[in-house]
Amino acid sequence: MEAKITVSSEPGRYDFGVVSTATRKSMQGNKRRDTKPEIMVRRMLREMGFPGYRCDWKKAPGRPDVAFVGRRRAIFIMGCFWHRCPVCNLSVPKKNVDYWEAKFARNRERDERNLATLEEMGWKVLVLWEHQLKKKELPATRKLLYEFVRREDDPPYEEAFPEEGAEEGPEEGGV
Repeated sequence: MEAKITVSSEPGRYDFGVVSTATRKSMQGNKRRDTKPEIMVRRMLREMGFPGYRCDWKKAPGRPDVAFVGRRRAIFIMGCFWHRCPVCNLSVPKKNVDYWEAKFARNRERDERNLATLEEMGWKVLVLWEHQLKKKELPATRKLLYEFVRREDDPPYEEAFPEEGAEEGPEEGGV
């Protein structure tokens, strides 16, 4: 069954016209927070001994997905599609191309503005892309997270997790 969707009569808003019910349901299913990638990052942080973060912290520009307020560290977990990952080079949907290109441009501009504002406020910011949470990328992402969040008196990653450093060694020089 087809559904007619009009987003808004306000200028600058897009009228999608007729959109399938399946597409509408799919789009409504996109969550703002507590996504699988966010939950995975938070689990890794807890496993590495870094609790005490805020999720979707409203007091910081851009509402970082994970914020260590005392350490002034913000982590954004970006979806490769919505935030236009520079590595993945994903295509633009074929329908309503003008809308999607403008939407992606607005997302990128907002992301850049939020990151710049946080850095001006003295925060260090880490952007993790969804593809960095795939199974083959997890060891490198875990190390990156640890090094980003750790305090000066915390041991380096290789000392804190010697068993993981040993697992990565043979892979690098392997087949």
